[in-house]
Amino acid sequence: MKLNLSRRAALAAALALAAGLAQAQTSIRILVGFPPGGGTDAIARILGEKLQAELGQPVVVENKPGAGGQLAGQALKAAAPDGTTVFLSHDHSVSILPLTMKNPGFDPAKDFVPVAGFATFVNAVALSGGTPARDFKAWIDGVKATGGKSTVGIPAPASTPQFAVQFIGKQYGLDLVAAPYRGSAPMMADMLGNQIPAGVGSVPDFIENHKAGKLRVVAVMGTQRQAALPDVPTFTELGIKGFEDVPYYGLFAPAGTPAAAVDKLSAALQKVIAMPDVREKLTAMGLTVGHMSGTEFGQREVAYRTVWARIIKDSGYQPQ
Repeated sequence: MKLNLSRRAALAAALALAAGLAQAQTSIRILVGFPPGGGTDAIARILGEKLQAELGQPVVVENKPGAGGQLAGQALKAAAPDGTTVFLSHDHSVSILPLTMKNPGFDPAKDFVPVAGFATFVNAVALSGGTPARDFKAWIDGVKATGGKSTVGIPAPASTPQFAVQFIGKQYGLDLVAAPYRGSAPMMADMLGNQIPAGVGSVPDFIENHKAGKLRVVAVMGTQRQAALPDVPTFTELGIKGFEDVPYYGLFAPAGTPAAAVDKLSAALQKVIAMPDVREKLTAMGLTVGHMSGTEFGQREVAYRTVWARIIKDSGYQPQ
């Protein structure tokens, strides 16, 4: 009898060890709704590398570009709620897209659970290298002098940058046409190739090429200058009001993911963004880094979506 009990105990221990090893080796997917090469993708890869070490599990960044993050959002909804799939997103895919589409294929309030927020940022106006203007006012004056019409690239249709383009055009009496791309990377390629004269997107999208002198960020939205771009004026300084919002970056998991799994991911992310090298990289990209718990982040996302529901309604935009 003692022998049988010993064998059973040994077998149970072996099975538990095998299960633990299998779980430890299960890959965690970080879904990104934009192609490689853009700001969101770069952020995901910085965090993914460190999360892999922190969690002791393989972490894979999986790009699902298309429709401003819609495909990635749908993929998150369809994923098993077991803590192995998260969606790294900024405000557009989760807060804005459901307000501008009749059927995005997911409802963030029902299909997603906030894991953690880790940064805020601002959007910006940038000029291509071949655009003669050296600052925002010179760009506006140049558009006026050439008939008042110009094309401005945006990383996704019906996004915050699109509404910003419309807002700027209205304020200055210009016919600014927003040209949507499938992410910031292809938009940047056309800007660097001088195929379009200007673009509106996030500071992380532009900052590397701005510092390299390949394009010029001439205005940042909001009321405060950015530490990574101290010489660039704000919309408020330029007399443009109405875009004081501060977009976010965070992680979302499928609805139904166990609280323990969500808390584990949130705690790991908190440790990762506190690492000096990670914080330095993210700050250099124009992010303001700070951890928000799942509850705090969820409240922020709802508040952000509420503000933008009013802005979109007031603009007269009709969901497509």
